[in-house]
Amino acid sequence: MRRSKSLVPTLREDPADAEAQSHRLMLRAGLARQLAAGIFVYLPLGQRVLDKVNAVIREEMDAIGGQEITMPVIQPAEIWKQSGRWDGIPEMFKLKDRHGRELCLGMTHEEVIAWLAAREIRSYRDLPQIWYQIQTKERDEARPRSGVLRTREFVMKDSYTLDPDAAALDRSYAAHEAAYRRIFERCGLRFHVVQSDTGMMGGHSAHEFMAPSAAGEDEIAMCAACGYAANVELARSVPTAPAFPAWRREEVATPGARTIAEVAAFLAIDPRLTLKSLLYVAPRSGPVLVLVRGDHSLHERKLLRAVGEECRPAHPDEVRQHLGAPPGSVGPLGVRVPVIADEALRQGTYVVGANREGFHVRGVTPGRDFECRFADLHTALAGEACPQCGAPLGVERVIEVGNIFKLGTKFSEALGAKYLDEAGREQPIVMGSYGIGPARIAAAAIEQLADADGIVWPWSIAPFHVYVVPVSVKDAAQVTAAEEIYEECGRQGLEVILDDRDERPGVKFKDADLLGIPVRVTVGNSFVKEGVVEVRSRRTRRERRVGKGEVVAAVRAFQKEESPT
Repeated sequence: MRRSKSLVPTLREDPADAEAQSHRLMLRAGLARQLAAGIFVYLPLGQRVLDKVNAVIREEMDAIGGQEITMPVIQPAEIWKQSGRWDGIPEMFKLKDRHGRELCLGMTHEEVIAWLAAREIRSYRDLPQIWYQIQTKERDEARPRSGVLRTREFVMKDSYTLDPDAAALDRSYAAHEAAYRRIFERCGLRFHVVQSDTGMMGGHSAHEFMAPSAAGEDEIAMCAACGYAANVELARSVPTAPAFPAWRREEVATPGARTIAEVAAFLAIDPRLTLKSLLYVAPRSGPVLVLVRGDHSLHERKLLRAVGEECRPAHPDEVRQHLGAPPGSVGPLGVRVPVIADEALRQGTYVVGANREGFHVRGVTPGRDFECRFADLHTALAGEACPQCGAPLGVERVIEVGNIFKLGTKFSEALGAKYLDEAGREQPIVMGSYGIGPARIAAAAIEQLADADGIVWPWSIAPFHVYVVPVSVKDAAQVTAAEEIYEECGRQGLEVILDDRDERPGVKFKDADLLGIPVRVTVGNSFVKEGVVEVRSRRTRRERRVGKGEVVAAVRAFQKEESPT
């Protein structure tokens, strides 16, 4: 590629509306342009990165027996209604054709796979199968943000396994986990594999592949001692209990104290001795009062699992209607709505709202002074004890780059995907679903490896390997040598950019650093005077001064040093 003939529109300044580092650098380096909120155009260098990521994915999927197919983005409503997922997914784009038939733009393809399997799989001899695609997905994201990390349109590798039984699914699941590990390692990412919630996918169990990054929207809890790791929406922890005073139950005035911090300060107590009372409303089951310790936050995914349906926070007027007091003064005593208390509240005596404005009650024990059921509700905090070994947990912000789900027979039973076993009996196909976001891999690589000067691409997914810079395009010797190096790199299988623009050397060097190409070859005055060129690693900034004929060997040496083994 010659810079003078290419679409690589680099920017000198950070775009004002770009917050995540990967978003800023992808725009500045000319990898992508934002057409609308959550909708991006990938330019040549960005497309090359995605192509490299997809090539790695295809190789590893094919290695475990995957067969690539392509399924439609637009899907009929009928199959989603059969699976029970047509309603209840607000992010799904829905439309009608000119005849009034309901359709949707696919966020995922479990229904299509089950529909296809119902027509193509007949016998146990047809199993197992692995079908995958790299396809566009559409999602009516409420708040697109962080560049390509949360978008309305994205490309995803989704694969699906079809097995005769749960044991075979376990093997398919393990094969995918191993393949995913190889994919992320080859793409140069640091990552963790953690337990996760199955969410709208349903099924029996799930894991996520998380790349540590400050730009991530998820958090994971991890134990360095025993290896326990889970998304905080699922992670359990054992918080340290405070010293409980020998309180007797009594109502105390707390004028003007509405928040946990204000109540704790007014009563001069540890916030851990208070209960946070939160009223939620579920569409079918109605209001429910949720209790967590004063220093804890409720995780709404945990509440969903405890209640069995999505819940929303109650409006202030609903709080008064059901509890007789405004938010900030409510508690569990004497209420006529179901109460769910966090597991951490099984022991101890606490201060709770009195359901009377300006008053609280201390000396209240959950399960003794009011009826409740217990569930894990709080968001795990760093330093709390691991539920498996008791060691302190760490909490880290991460980008989800992949996920795997054991679906079981949820979709196959709904859409009639069955097979005949060896005894001639009809059985439902056991399914798994597995996703990877190629653009998220690229963004995570930027987030993890970038420095103050720009992107630092891993060799495996870099858009090019070598960036050749003739310092002066007016110097015939430099231009000739740069052209020869450019041609020789290409002949030797290296992907190379020649910066043949008539620009100042500083502009070219800054662009080379911004673009993050692994090696820069500079042909300047040292070549004219001494016959040597500078071969410089973008990642380590180490330089080798070599003759023109030794450039390829120097580049390969850097590649060997910096590529994953």
